[in-house]
Amino acid sequence: MRSRVLFLIVIVLLGEISPALAEWSVTASGNIFYTDDVALFSATRRSGLDGDPSQPVLDSTRTGLGSDMVFEPGFLIANGITTSLGRTVFSIKPQGFIYAVNPEWSQASVALEVLHAFTPNTALRLRYFAAPDQLLGNSEVSRAEPEVFASERVTSHVGYIRLEQRLSENWEFRLQGRVGKRLYNEAFARRNTTFWTIGPHVFWRVREHLRLFAGYQFERGLANHRHDFEAEEDNSYVHHFVAVGLDAELMPHLELELDFHYERNNWSSGIRGDERNGEHENIFQGTGRLLYQLTDSTAVALYVQRANRRVNIHQTVDHNTNVGVGVNHRF
Repeated sequence: MRSRVLFLIVIVLLGEISPALAEWSVTASGNIFYTDDVALFSATRRSGLDGDPSQPVLDSTRTGLGSDMVFEPGFLIANGITTSLGRTVFSIKPQGFIYAVNPEWSQASVALEVLHAFTPNTALRLRYFAAPDQLLGNSEVSRAEPEVFASERVTSHVGYIRLEQRLSENWEFRLQGRVGKRLYNEAFARRNTTFWTIGPHVFWRVREHLRLFAGYQFERGLANHRHDFEAEEDNSYVHHFVAVGLDAELMPHLELELDFHYERNNWSSGIRGDERNGEHENIFQGTGRLLYQLTDSTAVALYVQRANRRVNIHQTVDHNTNVGVGVNHRF
């Protein structure tokens, strides 16, 4: 809890000290969202080829928790150097989700990144992403009687590496890998997980103002305690993620971004009595962003997201809709 509060304080302080960082590039953003499910909002927002699509959610408490207004502040602070080996850009991107009605769901994250361009056509991107003490909901501590429930929280540490290769004037190929850990609070430490991800992304500039993209990612997650002698559960999984989309300039200063995601989670538990034994989940998500450039340094945006989730053993489909407006300003 203290680390999550500290992250939110850092985000606010960065807004105060940004004038002192004149030698750096500083971009601030502020978005306000309406969400119809507080427990699914962050997972929906972070889903994407460049995000964290396998962020955990809870099956038993993810729906029916009500709607909320969410403030999403963010900063991108960057600086670059050029040497005989190429151009290197260093950046830090703190971000927060601050809930108006349900403040216990508020959370923060930070991404540290290094992008090195060996040539104008070849670059390597390294990133470390951390999201501490994220509330997932109220969950059963153990299957033993009597039933005991507690707040389940997770801290994510994820490392990214991505090779970006321009094949021609209109084609670009990217190969991305990830490795990370999900560390749960003490009551749920049996769910600590290590995972790795790999997948190709392809971008095609059809014409000057239209670009299409497609990508696939395979992820394997392994529960750290899956080999315990009397393990009650095993949250190991195989995750498939497919995304297609487009970026288009509709007219001068007006841009449209659309993407569609499909995810398939296959839990690989073989423990008798484990609710994940034989479970799989299908997720369909669409995202749209309309961006209007007011000036060279200021833009406004409109966001719409819709996600449908269904676990095979459940009869209902869980929906999440997020609608937001925002502004970006480059200092």
